[in-house]
Amino acid sequence: MIKIKVIRDSTNLIRGFTIKGHAGFSEAGSDIVCAAVSALAYTAAGALLEFIGIDGHTEKHGYMKCIVSDEIPKDKKEKAEIILETIVLGFKQIEHSYGRYISVLDEEVLTDD
Repeated sequence: MIKIKVIRDSTNLIRGFTIKGHAGFSEAGSDIVCAAVSALAYTAAGALLEFIGIDGHTEKHGYMKCIVSDEIPKDKKEKAEIILETIVLGFKQIEHSYGRYISVLDEEVLTDD
């Protein structure tokens, strides 16, 4: 199962997400659930880099983390929020159709400590 955690700050703005695991819907290379999640995750990382100049993702086999620093200017933070809310909507739509293979947890909160 793919487990996605949406990371929010204390004001409920999305700061990023983590993705762990494999869907297991089909064999590697033809798994449409993995492909859909990967497409959204890489779209988020690409959009953050291309439109905002943020290269905040790390990845390895079966894992991706994408984080937007709180230290960026307000206008860039607003653009990042739109990108991330859109991507999370996509993750949740996949979960709605393929809930046995993907879980989206939208509760993790970063504190401003």
